[in-house]
Amino acid sequence: MSVPQDPASLATTIALASGAPAIVRHLAPGDRAQLGDYFAGLSAETRRRFGPHALDHATADALCAALDPARVLRIVALAREGGSEAVIAYVILMLSVTAAETERYARRGIVLDGATDCTLAPSVADAYQGQGLGSQVLRHVFRLARGLGRTRVVLLGGTQATNARAIHYYRKHGFEDCGGFEAPAGVWNIDMAADLGAAGEA
Repeated sequence: MSVPQDPASLATTIALASGAPAIVRHLAPGDRAQLGDYFAGLSAETRRRFGPHALDHATADALCAALDPARVLRIVALAREGGSEAVIAYVILMLSVTAAETERYARRGIVLDGATDCTLAPSVADAYQGQGLGSQVLRHVFRLARGLGRTRVVLLGGTQATNARAIHYYRKHGFEDCGGFEAPAGVWNIDMAADLGAAGEA
């Protein structure tokens, strides 16, 4: 399939650990306040681990004003909190691979193809981590990627080697280690990739 004209058709409903429902869908222009609150509410530890872009209200405004689902899917999970809807997870799925990923993998003899490979950067609100939300959202994102003809997914910027929890999570969902690199100085990262033909149902 191709990305639909109405990204709302990508939505699905999941059940949280509490039994409450959450909607998983593409980010919409009207989500800027909720996304900004999500960024602002992330702990220092989560911010240190998740850094594809700045995490503030200004960035949320800019992202929501320039959505381009033909190039990048920005998937959010939303749930009711205190009478209002809140973003509780945010996932970037680039329908291509970056020059940095392409160059790093090539140095190891792994050829990435921007036509069939894609790039992932997931995050979950601190209060919902370790409750299965990330796994449900990731399975949905994998289904979307497969439907768009992608056969492999790589992590955007890899994952920090000290982030044992994330490494376990990715391995559980079919990711394999593809080598390490240092960036910035003193921080060791692991590149990981998953074959979408076999990954994601754990």
